Amino acid sequence: MNTRLNQWLQLIKTDFKLFLWISLGVFLFILFFQPFPIEKFDFNNRLLIVAGFAGIVLLLSIATRTLFPSGEIEENYFRQTPRISKVLCSAILLVAISVAFAFYLRYVGSVEITFFIMFKVVFIGLAAPVIIRLNYIFHALRHENESLLKGKNNALKKVAGFEHENLNKTVTFISDNASDNLTLRISEIAFIKSADNYVEVFFREGTLFKKQLLRNKLKTIEQQLLPFPVLTRCHRSCIVNATYIRALSRAANNHWISIDGWDEKLPVSRQYLLKTKELSIGRGE
Repeated sequence: MNTRLNQWLQLIKTDFKLFLWISLGVFLFILFFQPFPIEKFDFNNRLLIVAGFAGIVLLLSIATRTLFPSGEIEENYFRQTPRISKVLCSAILLVAISVAFAFYLRYVGSVEITFFIMFKVVFIGLAAPVIIRLNYIFHALRHENESLLKGKNNALKKVAGFEHENLNKTVTFISDNASDNLTLRISEIAFIKSADNYVEVFFREGTLFKKQLLRNKLKTIEQQLLPFPVLTRCHRSCIVNATYIRALSRAANNHWISIDGWDEKLPVSRQYLLKTKELSIGRGE
């Protein structure tokens, strides 16, 4: 019994503050705009009657939330009650508030019920289901966003682990004439530049940068490096290791990469700009 009571309290607690604010809004709206003819009552009685409208909204919102489950908490509390859609729940709440307002006006406020009065009743009654529905949508979107961010973070961790594993792998660059071979770990390669029929491989040993000239084409080197996405083409004349990117900057319509520990900047063409930006995120821009 205590467990069931605690579940019910948790169910109401999730939205009670929202219901209270909606009721207060209805109270203030009716008090200041006076949509119903209750002027024959003195000020204190009018306050009580207006407070009754707010009380109706509050009680019916709680009752609808309790009797017609539509979420995870309700599913735990009402195990034998099938859940209904939030749209249907909103419609039920609107009908309940409209009918309660009409009876309240007729038998407490002594107001003759006309078509225009009912129009205003329904209009004011819309406030609760619309605001509650918008609140549900907002929380659903926020929950979805949190789930997406969590999934993104998990994916980034996997990518980081995969990237770290790849950085320790080695690759051998072979010259076209097979006279010069160069074997390097991926983590050592900083960038590779095209030089006519040659390529210049810039790599780091310790804290020093070194350069090796090989007779080969940059396109061939790019195909060889496809298994290592951290090494990406940033320009028709250059391949860069994303782990060495210090900043991606812009001057006029041109973009440039600053390499960590290297003074020279590398050009970035529009064709490769988006991919270079994605790889440079978190490494400065």
